[in-house]
Amino acid sequence: MTTSKQFLVRTAARNNAEWCAAMSRSHGVPSAFGEEAWAAPVRTPLYYPDSVTLVPGADPAALVARIDTTVPGASVKDSFADLDLTEAGFRVLFDAQWIHRPAHAPAVTSGLAWEVASDPDTLSAWALAWDNGDGNTHLFRPELLDDPATFVLAGHSADGRVVAGAVASRSEQVVGISNVFARDGGLDTAWLGVLEAVHGLFPSLPVVGYEHGDDLAAAVRHGFEPVGPLRIWTHRGQH
Repeated sequence: MTTSKQFLVRTAARNNAEWCAAMSRSHGVPSAFGEEAWAAPVRTPLYYPDSVTLVPGADPAALVARIDTTVPGASVKDSFADLDLTEAGFRVLFDAQWIHRPAHAPAVTSGLAWEVASDPDTLSAWALAWDNGDGNTHLFRPELLDDPATFVLAGHSADGRVVAGAVASRSEQVVGISNVFARDGGLDTAWLGVLEAVHGLFPSLPVVGYEHGDDLAAAVRHGFEPVGPLRIWTHRGQH
Protein backbone atom coordinates (compact mmCIF):
# COMPACT_ATOMS: atom_id res chain seq x y z
CA MET A 1 0.00 0.00 0.00
CA THR A 2 1.39 3.42 -0.94
CA THR A 3 1.92 6.11 1.68
CA SER A 4 -0.96 8.16 0.25
CA LYS A 5 -3.32 5.18 0.41
CA GLN A 6 -2.19 4.40 3.97
CA PHE A 7 -3.07 7.97 4.91
CA LEU A 8 -6.47 7.68 3.22
CA VAL A 9 -7.26 4.43 5.03
CA ARG A 10 -6.32 5.93 8.40
CA THR A 11 -8.42 9.00 7.64
CA ALA A 12 -11.41 6.91 6.51
CA ALA A 13 -11.13 4.62 9.55
CA ARG A 14 -11.08 7.57 11.94
CA ASN A 15 -14.05 9.15 10.17
CA ASN A 16 -15.99 5.90 10.36
CA ALA A 17 -15.17 5.45 14.03
CA GLU A 18 -16.45 8.97 14.73
CA TRP A 19 -19.72 8.07 12.98
CA CYS A 20 -20.00 4.85 15.03
CA ALA A 21 -19.43 6.90 18.18
CA ALA A 22 -22.16 9.36 17.17
CA MET A 23 -24.61 6.55 16.47
CA SER A 24 -23.77 4.92 19.80
CA ARG A 25 -24.23 8.21 21.68
CA SER A 26 -27.69 8.60 20.16
CA HIS A 27 -28.58 5.29 21.83
CA GLY A 28 -27.02 6.28 25.16
CA VAL A 29 -24.02 3.99 24.66
CA PRO A 30 -20.71 5.42 25.93
CA SER A 31 -17.47 4.90 24.01
CA ALA A 32 -13.90 6.16 23.92
CA PHE A 33 -11.04 6.72 21.49
CA GLY A 34 -7.64 5.21 22.32
CA GLU A 35 -4.35 5.33 20.47
CA GLU A 36 -5.06 2.10 18.60
CA ALA A 37 -8.85 1.89 18.46
CA TRP A 38 -12.24 3.34 19.26
CA ALA A 39 -14.33 1.03 21.44
CA ALA A 40 -17.59 0.79 23.37
CA PRO A 41 -17.70 -1.28 26.59
CA VAL A 42 -21.32 -2.37 26.04
CA ARG A 43 -23.18 -3.54 22.97
CA THR A 44 -23.61 -0.94 20.26
CA PRO A 45 -26.70 -0.53 18.04
CA LEU A 46 -27.54 -3.20 15.45
CA TYR A 47 -25.15 -3.18 12.44
CA TYR A 48 -22.55 -1.11 14.33
CA PRO A 49 -19.24 -2.52 15.61
CA ASP A 50 -18.10 -2.48 19.22
CA SER A 51 -14.64 -1.39 18.10
CA VAL A 52 -12.91 0.18 15.09
CA THR A 53 -9.12 0.00 14.78
CA LEU A 54 -7.41 3.30 13.96
CA VAL A 55 -3.85 2.17 13.20
CA PRO A 56 -2.25 -0.95 11.71
CA GLY A 57 -1.05 -3.64 14.07
CA ALA A 58 -3.42 -3.03 16.97
CA ASP A 59 -2.94 -5.33 19.96
CA PRO A 60 -5.72 -7.98 19.70
CA ALA A 61 -5.78 -8.75 23.42
CA ALA A 62 -6.02 -5.10 24.44
CA LEU A 63 -8.70 -4.53 21.82
CA VAL A 64 -10.90 -7.42 22.93
CA ALA A 65 -10.49 -6.40 26.59
CA ARG A 66 -12.25 -3.10 25.84
CA ILE A 67 -15.49 -4.68 24.55
CA ASP A 68 -18.12 -7.03 25.94
CA THR A 69 -17.96 -10.46 24.32
CA THR A 70 -20.40 -11.99 26.83
CA VAL A 71 -23.40 -10.44 25.08
CA PRO A 72 -24.36 -11.85 21.64
CA GLY A 73 -23.46 -9.69 18.65
CA ALA A 74 -20.00 -8.39 19.58
CA SER A 75 -18.06 -7.30 16.48
CA VAL A 76 -14.82 -5.57 15.50
CA LYS A 77 -14.06 -3.48 12.42
CA ASP A 78 -10.46 -4.44 11.60
CA SER A 79 -9.69 -1.35 9.53
CA PHE A 80 -6.44 -2.69 8.07
CA ALA A 81 -7.44 -6.38 7.73
CA ASP A 82 -4.31 -7.30 9.68
CA LEU A 83 -5.64 -8.87 12.89
CA ASP A 84 -6.25 -12.49 13.85
CA LEU A 85 -9.06 -12.61 16.39
CA THR A 86 -9.85 -16.33 16.08
CA GLU A 87 -8.23 -17.22 19.42
CA ALA A 88 -10.50 -14.64 21.08
CA GLY A 89 -13.55 -16.45 19.72
CA PHE A 90 -14.21 -14.35 16.60
CA ARG A 91 -14.81 -15.35 12.99
CA VAL A 92 -14.65 -13.28 9.81
CA LEU A 93 -18.08 -11.97 8.83
CA PHE A 94 -16.98 -10.29 5.59
CA ASP A 95 -14.17 -8.41 3.88
CA ALA A 96 -14.61 -5.01 2.24
CA GLN A 97 -12.68 -2.07 0.79
CA TRP A 98 -12.25 1.48 1.99
CA ILE A 99 -13.13 3.84 -0.85
CA HIS A 100 -12.13 7.41 -1.72
CA ARG A 101 -13.46 9.93 -4.21
CA PRO A 102 -11.90 13.37 -4.87
CA ALA A 103 -14.00 16.46 -4.22
CA HIS A 104 -15.81 17.13 -7.49
CA ALA A 105 -19.42 17.20 -8.59
CA PRO A 106 -21.05 14.26 -10.39
CA ALA A 107 -21.28 14.67 -14.16
CA VAL A 108 -25.08 14.67 -14.19
CA THR A 109 -27.78 15.53 -11.66
CA SER A 110 -30.29 13.19 -10.07
CA GLY A 111 -33.43 15.28 -10.48
CA LEU A 112 -34.27 14.82 -6.80
CA ALA A 113 -34.78 17.56 -4.22
CA TRP A 114 -32.30 17.06 -1.37
CA GLU A 115 -32.45 18.20 2.23
CA VAL A 116 -30.70 17.49 5.51
CA ALA A 117 -33.12 16.02 8.03
CA SER A 118 -33.50 18.59 10.80
CA ASP A 119 -36.56 17.40 12.73
CA PRO A 120 -37.89 14.06 14.03
CA ASP A 121 -40.63 13.81 11.38
CA THR A 122 -38.19 14.12 8.47
CA LEU A 123 -35.81 11.67 10.15
CA SER A 124 -38.67 9.21 10.64
CA ALA A 125 -39.68 9.45 6.96
CA TRP A 126 -36.04 8.91 5.98
CA ALA A 127 -35.71 5.89 8.28
CA LEU A 128 -38.88 4.31 6.87
CA ALA A 129 -37.53 4.65 3.33
CA TRP A 130 -34.06 3.38 4.35
CA ASP A 131 -35.51 0.41 6.25
CA ASN A 132 -37.85 -0.73 3.45
CA GLY A 133 -39.98 -2.78 5.81
CA ASP A 134 -37.24 -4.64 7.72
CA GLY A 135 -38.38 -3.35 11.10
CA ASN A 136 -35.26 -1.42 12.09
CA THR A 137 -36.39 2.19 11.79
CA HIS A 138 -35.74 2.60 15.54
CA LEU A 139 -32.00 2.67 14.86
CA PHE A 140 -32.14 6.32 13.81
CA ARG A 141 -33.24 8.21 16.92
CA PRO A 142 -34.00 11.94 17.15
CA GLU A 143 -30.91 12.35 19.38
CA LEU A 144 -28.83 11.85 16.21
CA LEU A 145 -30.08 15.23 14.96
CA ASP A 146 -28.13 16.92 17.77
CA ASP A 147 -24.76 15.72 16.46
CA PRO A 148 -23.09 18.63 14.60
CA ALA A 149 -20.99 16.34 12.38
CA THR A 150 -23.87 14.11 11.23
CA PHE A 151 -26.03 14.96 8.21
CA VAL A 152 -28.93 12.66 7.30
CA LEU A 153 -29.49 13.30 3.59
CA ALA A 154 -33.00 12.80 2.22
CA GLY A 155 -33.75 12.83 -1.50
CA HIS A 156 -37.37 13.65 -2.36
CA SER A 157 -39.30 12.79 -5.49
CA ALA A 158 -41.60 15.31 -7.18
CA ASP A 159 -44.51 14.14 -5.00
CA GLY A 160 -42.49 14.69 -1.79
CA ARG A 161 -41.66 11.09 -0.92
CA VAL A 162 -38.20 10.19 0.43
CA VAL A 163 -36.87 7.92 -2.31
CA ALA A 164 -33.09 8.04 -1.73
CA GLY A 165 -30.68 8.93 1.00
CA ALA A 166 -27.52 8.39 3.01
CA VAL A 167 -25.74 9.58 6.12
CA ALA A 168 -22.84 12.02 5.71
CA SER A 169 -20.35 12.23 8.58
CA ARG A 170 -18.06 15.22 8.41
CA SER A 171 -14.58 15.19 9.89
CA GLU A 172 -11.73 17.65 9.48
CA GLN A 173 -10.36 16.37 6.17
CA VAL A 174 -13.09 14.22 4.61
CA VAL A 175 -16.80 13.47 4.62
CA GLY A 176 -17.80 9.86 5.15
CA ILE A 177 -20.83 8.32 3.48
CA SER A 178 -22.84 5.38 4.82
CA ASN A 179 -26.35 3.92 4.63
CA VAL A 180 -26.71 4.73 0.92
CA PHE A 181 -30.08 3.68 -0.50
CA ALA A 182 -32.61 4.35 -3.25
CA ARG A 183 -36.17 3.03 -3.33
CA ASP A 184 -36.31 3.29 -7.12
CA GLY A 185 -33.52 2.90 -9.67
CA GLY A 186 -31.02 0.94 -7.60
CA LEU A 187 -27.53 1.73 -6.43
CA ASP A 188 -26.56 3.91 -9.39
CA THR A 189 -29.48 6.23 -8.74
CA ALA A 190 -28.57 6.30 -5.06
CA TRP A 191 -24.93 7.22 -5.56
CA LEU A 192 -25.71 9.80 -8.22
CA GLY A 193 -28.07 11.66 -5.92
CA VAL A 194 -26.04 11.28 -2.75
CA LEU A 195 -22.88 12.61 -4.38
CA GLU A 196 -24.86 15.54 -5.73
CA ALA A 197 -26.12 16.34 -2.23
CA VAL A 198 -22.71 15.89 -0.60
CA HIS A 199 -21.00 18.13 -3.14
CA GLY A 200 -23.59 20.80 -2.47
CA LEU A 201 -22.87 20.69 1.27
CA PHE A 202 -19.11 20.07 1.23
CA PRO A 203 -17.75 21.06 -2.20
CA SER A 204 -14.10 21.01 -1.10
CA LEU A 205 -14.05 17.75 0.87
CA PRO A 206 -13.10 14.32 -0.54
CA VAL A 207 -15.60 11.54 0.12
CA VAL A 208 -14.75 8.26 1.87
CA GLY A 209 -16.57 5.16 3.02
CA TYR A 210 -16.40 1.39 2.68
CA GLU A 211 -18.29 -1.09 0.53
CA HIS A 212 -18.14 -4.64 -0.76
CA GLY A 213 -19.78 -6.72 -3.48
CA ASP A 214 -22.31 -4.99 -5.73
CA ASP A 215 -22.20 -1.88 -3.52
CA LEU A 216 -18.46 -1.55 -4.13
CA ALA A 217 -18.90 -1.98 -7.88
CA ALA A 218 -21.54 0.76 -7.92
CA ALA A 219 -19.32 3.14 -5.96
CA VAL A 220 -16.44 2.56 -8.38
CA ARG A 221 -18.76 3.39 -11.30
CA HIS A 222 -19.36 6.76 -9.65
CA GLY A 223 -15.74 7.79 -9.27
CA PHE A 224 -14.56 6.04 -6.12
CA GLU A 225 -11.25 4.21 -5.89
CA PRO A 226 -10.67 1.27 -3.52
CA VAL A 227 -7.75 2.28 -1.28
CA GLY A 228 -7.33 -0.61 1.16
CA PRO A 229 -8.96 -3.67 2.74
CA LEU A 230 -10.88 -3.96 5.98
CA ARG A 231 -12.42 -6.93 7.72
CA ILE A 232 -15.42 -7.33 9.99
CA TRP A 233 -15.07 -9.89 12.76
CA THR A 234 -18.03 -11.19 14.76
CA HIS A 235 -17.87 -13.17 17.99
CA ARG A 236 -18.69 -16.84 17.52
CA GLY A 237 -20.96 -16.77 20.53
CA GLN A 238 -23.42 -14.64 18.49
CA HIS A 239 -26.90 -16.15 18.00
